[in-house]
Amino acid sequence: MSIVIRPAQKSDMGGVLQLIQELADFEREPDAVEVDRETLEADGFGAQPKFHCFVAARGDELLGMALCYPRYSTWKGPALHLEDLIVTESARGIGLGSGLLTEVIRYARENGARRVSWEVLDWNEPAIDFYKARGARILRDWDVVQLDAAGIDNYLKEYAGI
Repeated sequence: MSIVIRPAQKSDMGGVLQLIQELADFEREPDAVEVDRETLEADGFGAQPKFHCFVAARGDELLGMALCYPRYSTWKGPALHLEDLIVTESARGIGLGSGLLTEVIRYARENGARRVSWEVLDWNEPAIDFYKARGARILRDWDVVQLDAAGIDNYLKEYAGI
């Protein structure tokens, strides 16, 4: 059975969640995944989808996925953020990562994005090499800044009196 790369369907979200967990395990954050299948289904396939996802599938088996969503750059205009690109370990090295990244880049251009951005862990040299080989710039002088759900609540309580 051949492998196809296609837009994800709502019914794929269970497999997508498994890939997300595999990535979290690889990134040494096995307990960090809080999203569930129902949330992915609602957020990706509701009236106003919050993300777009591509999958690499062999029949009903998902071997990889790339999840992205729109952003806006004050310097460039419309942009696309690639949240995660994962190929299951047993299917690496056969071109699925390249195929998924190509679909994301094509989707970005079709939707008027002037930039595609994503993060990669500084110790993930195979991923860094993969992206560099495809023309991506690795910006080592930027730090990722985040507030998690508790941080959002604490911020609003502390600094906005909410």
